[in-house]
Amino acid sequence: MKPSVIEIRNQVEEIYQQVVDFRRKIHQNPELSNKEFATTEFIISILKENNIEYKRITETGAVGIIGNGDNCIALRADIDALPIKEETGLPFASQNPGIMHACGHDFHTAILLGSAIILKKFEEHLNGTIKLIFQPSEELIPGGALKMIKAGVLDNPRPKYVFGQHIYPELNTGEIAVSAGPVMAAADELYWNLYGKGSHAAQPHMGNDPLIVAAHLIIHLQAMLNKNKNPFSPAVLSVTSVIGGKATNIFPEFASMQGTLRTFDESLRSKLHKLIENNSRQIASLFDVKCDVEVRKGFPALINNSELVEKFKDIANQALGVNNVHSFEPKMWAEDFAYFAREIPSVFWFLGVKQSVDSEVVPLHNSKLNPDEQAMKTGMLAMVSAAMELL
Repeated sequence: MKPSVIEIRNQVEEIYQQVVDFRRKIHQNPELSNKEFATTEFIISILKENNIEYKRITETGAVGIIGNGDNCIALRADIDALPIKEETGLPFASQNPGIMHACGHDFHTAILLGSAIILKKFEEHLNGTIKLIFQPSEELIPGGALKMIKAGVLDNPRPKYVFGQHIYPELNTGEIAVSAGPVMAAADELYWNLYGKGSHAAQPHMGNDPLIVAAHLIIHLQAMLNKNKNPFSPAVLSVTSVIGGKATNIFPEFASMQGTLRTFDESLRSKLHKLIENNSRQIASLFDVKCDVEVRKGFPALINNSELVEKFKDIANQALGVNNVHSFEPKMWAEDFAYFAREIPSVFWFLGVKQSVDSEVVPLHNSKLNPDEQAMKTGMLAMVSAAMELL
């Protein structure tokens, strides 16, 4: 007989402090993308302690396996950290200088470990297999999800659904938010190198200034975006870095720019790639400056399966209460869970981690991010309930 919501909730309460310990251990020892060696060893040690079968998938990825049979559901957590110096002052703050779990991946990993322990206890009630995907390198394109898929993480057996979640500092603890359709954008990195001719600042006619090209490009790119897309089609093009020159009286030989493009529509995405490349070179040529431009394609848009979202909402309403399950507007963030969702019907939701209505909102990727650990109970309850109900 399938465990009730009350039984699952009791198990969550029983192991909660253990999961807090997991989270703090991971938080204290963050590792950057593709370097999560100690993190993966820690994950495997917990799986071993709880007699959960596991496999290594890629150098720093792992998969736990509970149950058996071709009927399969996958749960995913990302495990890498960010190159940010932590400024929380917590007793379990990062011990690795310049590296911090400022995006909540320590939460995601601890929640999935806790969910694994609970699901293992209920293994005899499972009607098939649960795959627990501990994925590296979410923060770095091309992304660890794509690498794990190519390595066979979705094979033997192939999941019929994949679930994932992400902490959300703007939403209260105890609540989640989930919506159908496109929920996160495709993300591409943009790089420009501008090669001019240096000269004295008092003799601009003697050189070819790459900085004035950078200025024209920034203005043109914003106009180009607005004039080449339907106003109802979301897209963001942001230039975030301009580097060039070292003195007040010298025009530099070289300048560089970086930025990002975020879109939901694949045809618009391709169109903008070509416009960015062609127009950048043409504008630079007006000033006799050579322009090398690279559009580094990143994650695709994350699209939640509409039918599965409705099923998940019904389960979440029962597990968490109707008043704690919300919808949310799409974000221009990016998430390589999109690769799983592109292969298999999937749902990705946001987990509230705000301690109270009056609490200050410290955003993701901030050096002072300190989510409410009580939210991990909600994350486990949602994951375990969805896995057991839909398996």
